[in-house]
Amino acid sequence: MMRDLRRFWPPLVLLAAFHAAVVLAGFLAPYDYAEQHRDFPYAPPSRIHLVHLRPYAESPDGKSYPIEFLVHGRLFGVRPPGVVFLLGTDGSGRDVFSRLLYGGRVSLLTGLAAALLSLVLGTALGTIAGFFGGWPDQLLMRGGELMMALPWFYLLLAVRAFLPLHISAVEAFALLIAIIGGIGWVRPARLVRGVVLAGRENGFVQAARGFGAGSPYLIRRHVLPLTFPVVLTQATVLIPQYILAEVTLSFLGLGVGEPVPSWGNMLAEARQYHTIVEHTWLLAPAIAIVPLLLGFLLLADALSGQQVST
Repeated sequence: MMRDLRRFWPPLVLLAAFHAAVVLAGFLAPYDYAEQHRDFPYAPPSRIHLVHLRPYAESPDGKSYPIEFLVHGRLFGVRPPGVVFLLGTDGSGRDVFSRLLYGGRVSLLTGLAAALLSLVLGTALGTIAGFFGGWPDQLLMRGGELMMALPWFYLLLAVRAFLPLHISAVEAFALLIAIIGGIGWVRPARLVRGVVLAGRENGFVQAARGFGAGSPYLIRRHVLPLTFPVVLTQATVLIPQYILAEVTLSFLGLGVGEPVPSWGNMLAEARQYHTIVEHTWLLAPAIAIVPLLLGFLLLADALSGQQVST
C-alpha cells in the first residue's frame, strides 16, 4: 500500500510546482507581461554570475547590475537602467520568462476549466444513460458516437472559425473553454455509463429501491459515488489534452490574442525558421509543456494502478 502511494508523490510535486508558479506569476515574474523594453528586442537570456556571493545580472548593454530580492512586490529584479531577462525577450522587448508565467495561467486554467465542463457533462449524461436506459441511453450514446467519429481538431477549427475574431481576451477565454469542454464530454460519459450500468444492479441499490427510494436518491446516494474513481482518472487524461488544444488554437490565432499571453500565442512568434534558429529561447513555452504533460500522465498512471490494486 505504501509503495503504491509513493507513486503519487513525484507527479503531485511536479504539478504543484507548475500551478504554484503560474498562480504566483505576479510575484515571481520580474516584469508585467505587457511591459516592453524597446531598446532590447530579441535580447538573449541574461548571464547570471556571482561576485562575493552576490548574484549579478549582465544587461544587454554589457553592464552588470546586482540582483535585488523582494523589491517592488516582486521576488527579484534589478534597479534601472539595468534589466534582467532570464529567458531573453521577444520582438517587442517583452520578458519571455514573465510572459511564460503569466501565459501559463491562461493555458492551465483553460485545461482545468474545460476538463471540469467535460466531466460535469459526461457524468450527468452518462449517469442518465446508464441508470434509465431506453431511449435516453440510445439517443445519448448514438449522438456521442457521432461526435467521436468526427475529427475533433477540425471540428474545433470549424466551430471557432464561425465565431467573431475580434473579441476581448475574457470572451476568447470563455469561448475556448466552452468549445473545448463542450466537445469532449463523450468519452467520460461512456465510461460513467458503464459504471452506472453495473452499479444499478448492486444488491444495496436494489434493496434501497425495494424500500421505496426514488431515482434521484439512488443516483445521489449510491450510484454517483461509484463513478468518482473513473472521473478522477479521466480528469488527469483530459486536462493535458485540453491544454494542448488551447495551445494549438492560440498558436493558429484562434484563441486568446495579444497582448494577453498564452503559451500558444507566444509560440506563434517562433513559426519562422530563422526565428527559431537565431532566437531559440522563444521556444520556452514548448519546453515547459513537456514536464507538465509528463506530470499528468504519471498521475494518471498512478491512479490507474491504484484502481487495479484495489
